[in-house]
Amino acid sequence: MSYNKHVASFLKEARSFRVTQEVSSGEILKFLEALDCPRSLTVALLFRYGEHKQLADLEIDPLLYENVQEFRDAYAATKFLSKFKDLVLDYDLDQVAMDKFEKFELMCKQTNARFRKLESDSSYRGLTVTLHSAVQRKISRILGEFRPEEFFESADWGPGATTLLKARVASATNKFQCETGITRDLYDIIPYELLERIYPLWAPHLVEVGFPHFQVGNHVVTVPKDAQTNRVIAIEPGINLWFQKAVGLMIQKRLYRCDIDLRDQSRNQELARIASKDAINATIDFSSASDSISTEVIRELFCHGIHRVHNNLAKWFSVMDSCRSHYGLRGKTFAKWDKFSSMGNGFTFQLESLLFYAIASCCMEHMQSSSINAIEGTVSVYGDDVIIPRSCLELFSLMCEFYGFTINMKKSHFSSFFRESCGSHYMRGVDVKPVYFKSHLSDVRSVYRLANAIRRFAHRGLVFLACEARFRVAFDSLVRLVPSSLKKMKIPETLGDGGFISNWDEAAPVRARHCIEGYFVKHVVDIGRTYESEGFGLLLDRLWSMSSQEKRNTVSLRGRTRLRLSRSLVKQWYSLGPWIVRHHSL
Repeated sequence: MSYNKHVASFLKEARSFRVTQEVSSGEILKFLEALDCPRSLTVALLFRYGEHKQLADLEIDPLLYENVQEFRDAYAATKFLSKFKDLVLDYDLDQVAMDKFEKFELMCKQTNARFRKLESDSSYRGLTVTLHSAVQRKISRILGEFRPEEFFESADWGPGATTLLKARVASATNKFQCETGITRDLYDIIPYELLERIYPLWAPHLVEVGFPHFQVGNHVVTVPKDAQTNRVIAIEPGINLWFQKAVGLMIQKRLYRCDIDLRDQSRNQELARIASKDAINATIDFSSASDSISTEVIRELFCHGIHRVHNNLAKWFSVMDSCRSHYGLRGKTFAKWDKFSSMGNGFTFQLESLLFYAIASCCMEHMQSSSINAIEGTVSVYGDDVIIPRSCLELFSLMCEFYGFTINMKKSHFSSFFRESCGSHYMRGVDVKPVYFKSHLSDVRSVYRLANAIRRFAHRGLVFLACEARFRVAFDSLVRLVPSSLKKMKIPETLGDGGFISNWDEAAPVRARHCIEGYFVKHVVDIGRTYESEGFGLLLDRLWSMSSQEKRNTVSLRGRTRLRLSRSLVKQWYSLGPWIVRHHSL
């Protein structure tokens, strides 16, 4: 058989392979059996007998566990199905999400009422006044002067849908080609005449396709989150989103000067690991932080105050206020938002990072100035994932409550030796990140993903190069599910989930020839589906991105992929070690 025919045959088998729900359920129980702890038995029984409501409500308290190994296994069992989409519950996940959204919208309304009459607010006294002024000054120093030229140069499209374009066609090319949605608030400060001067090639095309197409505001929708609830996001008008992204990037660049890199989560993750050993820092998470940014709080922080430097902040506020959606479609009715921005807005993530960093750093600076002893610890922020010294936690909580934010005590950790931040989970310095099973096994990629997640989990629990043998039954069972040709996809850990993770001696890879160092490895990859385009939007997209990688006039179809057999050069093969029986606990 020729190589091309071999590849075609392999891909046909890979694309046609399917797993039944019954088999998938069996693999769930095998992993829980491998954990072999009281909590895994509880989870297995609840799943087997359809008690999905109790399963979704399961929680774990790190303070109840002295032994790291026991906590790791119980934590893994608790979290394994916590994001499983196929749990059968007696309530509507969308309704739960919308009820929560309404709850925090009401809280924003109450916060707005307080801040409109701040001088008479009972919580605006003493230390709160001092810290509030410090937060204003901190934000002003971080942001500095608003630069219009940077604003127009930093604009970009987000990856998702807009109020006029569905997600499946929401490519940058299509947005340049036909996006015209804009609110009147934004058009008031950026009319066509200004766009014509700033974007001379794009502006005439905008008029041709119907600009301005005025939008009242955003559209609130729900997307999957976990087994207990969905998440509410707001779909923004396209031109608003274009400029929202500019504000977000400008804030991000200024936070980077303060060692807050919103492109990289590794700093928070490493600080969480260290804190799980010395317990100096706390990891803080918030409930619906993006839905808790009240309009009057932002107005107060950016527009009020006696300091001259706040004039710059007023310009920032004016631009953000014009870019955001003041109104939105909630169900079939329009509402005026009490929140300043929500998830889906192009600068919400950066704005909340700025707020939490300013509050946390001001609290730490105050504690350092008023304490005889030096305050140990570090402040770091990534969105609503905040790391702060435990000694500053009470003051930080007080200020967050003053600004209308709610700390999620279930996901905040400071009293035990467990820490969680930015997707990393540690107990006394040991990586205890669980495996999340999000949906039933369906195709070969889902089998690869679960098998590899189990093997990584078996490897993470050890301080030396090996994998715990008790998980081998679950791993081997998944390997046996796939046809023999798909079993041969044995890859190193560095190549993701395009095959079964294997040690070098298990895979026996082919050494590269012709003086090339490394090994050639075959693996399966998902590649985006594309279509050919020759429209004006493609030209604008290529000119704006100036991407040298795009050789053809192709446009990606969002969320649509196909399998391809790839051959990659691996220079170093990281092996996870042999399967061993563990005889001692951490």
